[in-house]
Amino acid sequence: MPPLCRQQPLHFIGVGGIGMSALAGILAERGHRVSGSDRRDSAVLERLRQLGVRVFLEQTAATLEAVGSGTDQPPLVVISSAVPDSNPELGEARRLGLTICHRSDVLAALINDQPAIAVAGSHGKTTTSTLVASLLAATGQDPTAVIGGVVPAFGSNGRHGAGRLLVAEADESDGSLVKFRPELGVLTNVELDHTDHYPDLDALIATLQRFARGSRRLLANRDCPILREHFEAGHWWSTTSPEGVDFAAIAIEERGDGSRVAYYEQGELVGHLDLPLPGRHNLSNAAAALAACRLEGVAFSALAEAVSGLRPPGRRFDPRGVWNGRLVVDDYAHHPSEVAATLAMARLMVTSGRSPLPAPPQRLVAVFQPHRYSRTAQFLEEFAAALAQADAVHIAPLYAAGEQPIEGVDSEALAAAVRRLAPALRVSAAASMDELAETISRETAAGDLVLAMGAGDVNSLWDRLSSPSTDLRELVA
Repeated sequence: MPPLCRQQPLHFIGVGGIGMSALAGILAERGHRVSGSDRRDSAVLERLRQLGVRVFLEQTAATLEAVGSGTDQPPLVVISSAVPDSNPELGEARRLGLTICHRSDVLAALINDQPAIAVAGSHGKTTTSTLVASLLAATGQDPTAVIGGVVPAFGSNGRHGAGRLLVAEADESDGSLVKFRPELGVLTNVELDHTDHYPDLDALIATLQRFARGSRRLLANRDCPILREHFEAGHWWSTTSPEGVDFAAIAIEERGDGSRVAYYEQGELVGHLDLPLPGRHNLSNAAAALAACRLEGVAFSALAEAVSGLRPPGRRFDPRGVWNGRLVVDDYAHHPSEVAATLAMARLMVTSGRSPLPAPPQRLVAVFQPHRYSRTAQFLEEFAAALAQADAVHIAPLYAAGEQPIEGVDSEALAAAVRRLAPALRVSAAASMDELAETISRETAAGDLVLAMGAGDVNSLWDRLSSPSTDLRELVA
């Protein structure tokens, strides 16, 4: 896709989406005429309005007519993979013969137009890209950022900066990241996921290899066996050993509220850091972010100072509040490895007596929502093994994400798999979100960490528990 022209309007169908809204906001700040439509109003849309984006709260043929009025240039229509062919606005755009492009084409135009750091991989993309952008901003680099989650340092998922660098999350779920040509590509890890798009692991590896070849330089995680075997990176990082890698972050002390870290370059100790993010997975994410910033010439002394202010993106171990003494946390984990890593981090908070929460939790209650029938079928036993590490497990209704049901694959099937592995464990499967909230209210106690995990609507659990109109409190009494 050629560079974007400021004279051509851009119209985003589904502009409230996490990836679409970031692009729309940045382009509006860069002087483009931007509009977008969404069916539900939100704080994201209000922020876009403040940036000058014209927002429509309906998706009809008339919307495109309104967008085209007052300009001789027909709009460039931007869609994401979430926009179905049946969308009436998309149908009208096709009837009018308008140019339609995928959001990845717009992101590619931005990435390919300035030096960019693009973060890809099966897990940790959002957190790693958030940490890269946060460190660059804290050290005066003023980056542009396009992230798949809300960055606490910016208060949004997108940021227009005047600095040299752009930081982007490169999503592999639909294969579109092969369009990107970043200055620095970062690969966090590789593991089979998105089985609705990739028939097997080899197909995913091939796609990520194309991304790697399109990157001018490649930074990769030496601790990942698939990356070691199938990728040739110019730079490697590790959290297990400083030997044979360019960058290493080795935990000296691991706590529920962070880690004390020895940081190495080329096998030599450079200094020590206090990382305020607990968990081995966050240590690897931070190591990648530090390495990327160092490759871009940021001084270690400046990074060491900035590390103390790092925070994870939204929906990554995101404390929602305290309800009747329960500590309720929301997390986006929706793959077995992510669930296992998140539970291991939460367990460390229980055992160490230290955590970023208002009080150290006493017991770990896992609330998990399976996401997609295809993923649940592929990883049923792996999900069960990960969840069995909790003190109690409650399964939310499966979130289909538009997929058709698969016989024998549902929340009860996952609950049964957990029971087979851990017969003594308390496990339930709810038929509705309201039933789930009632179960949590009855079967948890003050001091419990209620960890709600999933990529669907399980994050509504806090609202259901805390709503003044609910009678759930009576169930606890």
